[in-house]
Order: sequence, then structure tokens, then C-alpha cells
Amino acid sequence: MTDTTDGTVPAFRTEGASFQDQAAPFQGEGAGHARWGAARVSGLAAGAVAAGLGLGMPVAVVLLLWIASPFPDGGLDGALHLGAGLWLLAHGAELVRTGTLSGDSAPIAVTPLLLSALPAWLLHRGTASAVAAEEAADAREAAVVAGRVLAGYLGVAAIAVAYAMTGPAHVRPLTALYVPFFAAAVVGCGAWSGRGRPLVESSGHREEAAAALRFAGIGTGLLLGGGALLGAVSLGWHAGASGSTYAQLGGGVSGRLAVLLLAVALVPNLAVWGASYSLGAGFSVGVGTSVAPAGASGHPPLPDFPLLAAVPGPGGGVGWAALAVPAVAGGALAWCAGRAGWDVRRTLRVTCASALCSGAGFAVLASWSGGPLGTGLLAEFGPTWWRAGGLAAGWVLAVGLPGALILRRTAPPPSVPSPSWRTLARSLRPAPPPEP
Repeated sequence: MTDTTDGTVPAFRTEGASFQDQAAPFQGEGAGHARWGAARVSGLAAGAVAAGLGLGMPVAVVLLLWIASPFPDGGLDGALHLGAGLWLLAHGAELVRTGTLSGDSAPIAVTPLLLSALPAWLLHRGTASAVAAEEAADAREAAVVAGRVLAGYLGVAAIAVAYAMTGPAHVRPLTALYVPFFAAAVVGCGAWSGRGRPLVESSGHREEAAAALRFAGIGTGLLLGGGALLGAVSLGWHAGASGSTYAQLGGGVSGRLAVLLLAVALVPNLAVWGASYSLGAGFSVGVGTSVAPAGASGHPPLPDFPLLAAVPGPGGGVGWAALAVPAVAGGALAWCAGRAGWDVRRTLRVTCASALCSGAGFAVLASWSGGPLGTGLLAEFGPTWWRAGGLAAGWVLAVGLPGALILRRTAPPPSVPSPSWRTLARSLRPAPPPEP
């Protein structure tokens, strides 16, 4: 210890102060490691929570129906297996039903699209929230956060696959590979949304790509809306047959509720099938069959189900009138591209890119909405994806491209951009009173 009579600070205090200064960087490094660990845990938790909530919904519905059924077919374990299998079916996996009347195993691969919407929405929101909370500055950081969310989601999915490999309706192991593809696609969209959708710049080809995606979304949305309208008209036309099949299948309150929930979950499939019908591609209701505006070929007796009872019969004027749906969708795309005020080359590029995007998107929907419902005649249900996607792109090119080139000649110059509906809504609000 040094002498302090001259008013100087003791040496050990000076050394203590320097020790604290030297320890400060290590404390900051520890805090950084702790924050990194918390971010990793939060990403994994976001994926696990999204998977748990999505899995809990079909399991809860199946359990409620099992409890309400006066004569349940299986025990609690069978109901839990069925709920897990339905969740995997929503991701594109294929189920195999063993308790058939013939004793043979029957595949079930028609995915109810409304059932797929719930896990997709939960995973998308979880990924977007995780990426936004981490404030990812670039695509690499967003990809790291999204990878953690994906890992947490697939961890729960792996447990569900292992559990659902047994039971009266078990999952086919090889088709469980669709689950990571489904989850990766949704996580990618969620990460893009979490970063504020950084797709385009002020000019260049990226702006054209964004316009092509937007126009393709408008055209595909109108096509699906027209398909849903055709399906509703067909259901109303065959209301008697649909009602009788519903009464036959619904044995008691729980049975009728189960049939109703299944029919509601298949409504988006009905829209896709109706859109494929309007394109001229049609759809199949069995091996070697075709239902199109030209008529139904090889139409077999269908299983008793309300939506199948509304399958159109022989073609005619009503069937050919359905071709107006893709014509309207192509006309809407032509209006959007033709009134944008672009030159001929840019209009051609954007319209052709919109056609490719529309065809690819509708091909995915057509493939996802169909599949086998059994063996033999029931081994093929739904649209043929390559035919439906090709005709969707062909309609856009046949109607949208000439219409866009004609409309661009009469389009006003793009001097001042038109205000959006949000801007118009804000302008209608009353101004706040002045502060005293």
C-alpha cells in the first residue's frame, strides 16, 4: 500500500479502476451472447408455437366430434391419430385408410385447401413477427431468423409424423417430405413480409417484375372468384341431389356436423375445380373421366357427397358460357397493363411475365387441390395441373396481350399517379380541431 499523505490516490484503487475498464468489453460481449441466445430461442419458440396451434385445431375438432358421437368407431388414441393425420394432410402429405369395407388400404391425398390455410397463416405470421422483432437489416439476417422459425416448426412436425405413422388413417412416410417444402415456402413469404416486402426499386426490371406479380394476382383472383361462382351455381342447380346425399351421410348431429365441416373445408377446392372447368381444362372424377364445358365423358357413379353431387352433367350452352370467366380475368389484366402508360416493349414484357406467373400459380393450386381418394376408379380426382396451368397462361396471352396493346394507345400519359384508396379515405376524414 502506498503512502497517501501527499493526497495521491492509492495504487490499488488505480489498479481497480483499470480492471473495471478492462472488464467492460467482456461484459458487453456477454450481453451480446445472451441477446443472441434469446433471439435463437425466440425464433425456435415462434415456429413451435405456430405448429402447436395449427396441430391443436384439427385435433380439438376431431375430439369434439368423437365425444359427441353416440357410437364412436375408435377410442381416444384413434381420434388423436386422425387429428394429427389431418394436420399433415393439410401440408400435402398422403394418408392411408385401412378400415375399408373391402379390407384393402385406400389412399387419401385430396388436401382440403381451407385446412391448409390455417397452418400457413400461423407460420407466416410467426415468421414475419420474428423477423420484424429482430430488425433484420439485410436478407442474410432475415434468412437466419427464418431458419430458426423453420427449425422449431419442423421439430413439432417430426413428432407429429412419428405419431401419425400408425392408426386407422396413418400417414405415408414418403409423402411426409411435403411438410418441409410447404413450411419452407411459407417461411420464405413470412420473412419477406417481416422485412417490409423489399421487392422493387424505383425503376428497372424489378419494378416490371413487381407489376407482373401484381397483375397475375389480380387475374388469378378473378379466375378463382369466377370458379367459386360457377361452383355455387352448380350447387344451387343440384340442390336436391346435394341435400339428399347430406341427409344420407349425416347420421345424427355429430355426423352431420362432420360432413358439413368437411364440405366447408373443400370449398376452396371447389373454386379451383370450377376455375379449371371454365378454362376448358376441366377436371376428372375418376380414372379415365373428364368433366369440361364440352361435356362429361365416362362419368361413373360418384360417392355420396354433397359437393360431388353438384358435378356438371352434359355440356351445352351453359357449359360454354363458363368460358367468360377467363376472358374477364384476361381483360382485367389487359386493363391494368394497358393503362399503365408504358411503351410497347415494356407492355409486352410485363404481360408475358404475368401470363407465366398466372400459369405457374394456377398449376400449383390445381395440383394441390386434387389427388386420389381411393384405389381403382377413385385413384384420380381433380384437375390435371399441367393442362390447367398451360390454359391459364394461354388465356392471359390470348386476351390480355392484344387488349393491353390496344388500350395503351388510348391511355393518358402517366403525369400524376392516381391516389390510392387509403389516400382518398384519409382525405375524407374531418380535420382535427386546432389546439388552443
